[in-house]
Amino acid sequence: MIGERIRYARQAAGLSLRDLAKKIGVSHTAIAKYEKNRDIPSSAVLIRLAEALDVNVDYFFRSKNVKLCVYAYRKKASLSKKNEKRVTNQIRDWIERYLDIEEILGINVPNFVVPSTLSKRINKMDDIEKLAQTLRDEWELGTGPINNLTELLEEKGIKVGLIEGLDDFDSCIILEKETGPIIVTRKDLPGDRQRFNLAHELGHLIIEVDECIDLEKAAHRFAGAFLVPEKMVIQELGRKRHSLDLYELHLLKHKYGLSVQGWIYRAKDLNIISDKLAAKLFKLFKLKGWHQQEPGDPYPPEKPQRLERLVLKALSEKIIGETKAAEIVGRPLEEFWREAGIEHQWEV
Repeated sequence: MIGERIRYARQAAGLSLRDLAKKIGVSHTAIAKYEKNRDIPSSAVLIRLAEALDVNVDYFFRSKNVKLCVYAYRKKASLSKKNEKRVTNQIRDWIERYLDIEEILGINVPNFVVPSTLSKRINKMDDIEKLAQTLRDEWELGTGPINNLTELLEEKGIKVGLIEGLDDFDSCIILEKETGPIIVTRKDLPGDRQRFNLAHELGHLIIEVDECIDLEKAAHRFAGAFLVPEKMVIQELGRKRHSLDLYELHLLKHKYGLSVQGWIYRAKDLNIISDKLAAKLFKLFKLKGWHQQEPGDPYPPEKPQRLERLVLKALSEKIIGETKAAEIVGRPLEEFWREAGIEHQWEV
């Protein structure tokens, strides 16, 4: 229904009925009638709606209508219900476009499967170390750095997306039969924080805990253990340390894609440093404001590229035209190629 599509797009844009009405020059009661399918907007109004909501007119007639249920959020307490709806509807738009190109190309997407050898049940926090390494072994990752976590997850059947414009949102995981697992994180995060979010949400897919264990803390521990296994932490830091050099940890951040604070947690969790030293370091980070932005050059963020590769494949094979390609990538092709040129120094 067109009305539902208008409501989804309005919520994704973070606009009230009155905000949208003002933008397109109609009353807010008219917008409400459109959204409740009590009235149908004219072609001229639909065009103005598309411009105001930054969508293609075809969006309102899209056949896909995915129902989403967010399993777990990583967010600040200040994230309002309005912005939760904004997040959900931005994700809905993205995943509908994703499913559209997969259907057009007739792609059989690999289902995400938890390896049968994995003992998911956690009785104590230290069990997570073995669980994380077992998953690495099943995925043939060894113990070294994971160069591109985003690509790895998509290869395993987990769709990864980025959304922007919401400072109070970090990441979430969505479980749906139609789509398979979806992990979404904020676009403008440093790469180490982004990777930690992805690994954290992977933990939610993997871990089952006893009532006495906090699931969020368990997912945190899993994220660190998956990104840097116990063996490598000991190899890099040694079995016992009385102090840690922050520049040493910064270099390790760039080797493994785990933040300096993440390395401090790994050292504390594995009893390489004392709780007292860890607390002292975290106090320093808080005092300096480094808990929000760590010192030194940031670890580069990862960008999901599977959706774009599928669109370019379909466009190259003339399965879709430029208008459809622009709709699926979510922006004009001129803008897409301009961004590609800047990012990859690509000129043809």
